[in-house]
Amino acid sequence: MKALGYRKAGPIDATGSLETIETDRPEVGPRDLLVEVRGVSVNPVDVKLRAAVSPETGHKILGFDAAGVVVETGTEVTGYTAGDAVFYAGDVTRPGTNARFHAVDERIVGRKPTSLEFDEAAGLPLTALTAWEMLFDSFRIPEQGGKGDAILVIGGAGGVGSMLIQLAKTLTQLTVIATASRDETRDWVNTMGADHVIDHRQPLAAQVAALGLAPRYVAALTATDQHWEQIIELIAPRGHVTLIDDPDALDIAPAKPKALTISWEFMFTRSMFRTADMDMQREVLNRVSAMIDEGALRSTVTERLGPLDEQTLRAAHARQESGRVIGKQVLTGI
Repeated sequence: MKALGYRKAGPIDATGSLETIETDRPEVGPRDLLVEVRGVSVNPVDVKLRAAVSPETGHKILGFDAAGVVVETGTEVTGYTAGDAVFYAGDVTRPGTNARFHAVDERIVGRKPTSLEFDEAAGLPLTALTAWEMLFDSFRIPEQGGKGDAILVIGGAGGVGSMLIQLAKTLTQLTVIATASRDETRDWVNTMGADHVIDHRQPLAAQVAALGLAPRYVAALTATDQHWEQIIELIAPRGHVTLIDDPDALDIAPAKPKALTISWEFMFTRSMFRTADMDMQREVLNRVSAMIDEGALRSTVTERLGPLDEQTLRAAHARQESGRVIGKQVLTGI
């Protein structure tokens, strides 16, 4: 089957950074679905892996988000049959979705929103799951809870931030403060439902204080090390910071006087370690799918780049590296 992969880590403009290859059709495990991929998206994790992690042998196929149609099911699959339209965020330990066909465990797969085309549906799973797990697993906010509390979303115009704002406004009573630094990103986070918008290029603490708020929760989605001192200053005592990026180091000692909780969110943890609640991701994706179809959530896709090929995928990676992507980028299948 046709796929796109790379042989050596490096910059996106290097020769062979992403190549069209022919590879074997995936083998289907007992709990697996074989999906004909009809839409994919590009996430920061794709860029990080391509730039820094060389495969031991052959090519590494990237891509995690996907939407497509089930063409084969494993012997122990009970939730899906051939012909079902699905979407999912994949498993970082397995070959990716930048391929004609892809094998994925049914426990992390949801039913595609009927109101979205396949490429647009592929823009949702990874960011929706990350945002959901931050709110309800990390922060442990009960649905329709959080009244009287605020959350600061640093990097509100990105894919995760866009979903986090929407979920917080739809499923909790939190006041949402989002950061954005350009006119277009401020407009975007307002559209997503943020109650207040502040500029992450300026000191955060004074801007938050001017709102008369002391957020109990901080979702640190980008440049956490650069904002760390400001986060410690602005957050409420006994607050909780959850981050998703990879700072080289954080000095957590200043968090002690406020008795802060600090945690990481990593959407791939459940599939990587085959946790007992791995199928929670299927439940969340089905819930998100229903909310999209009901109009309670909206798509965060801003760039539909066309068919998945070397040229479009390189362009998508370059845009991700620019740090100026609003919402999500998606492509149709090979």
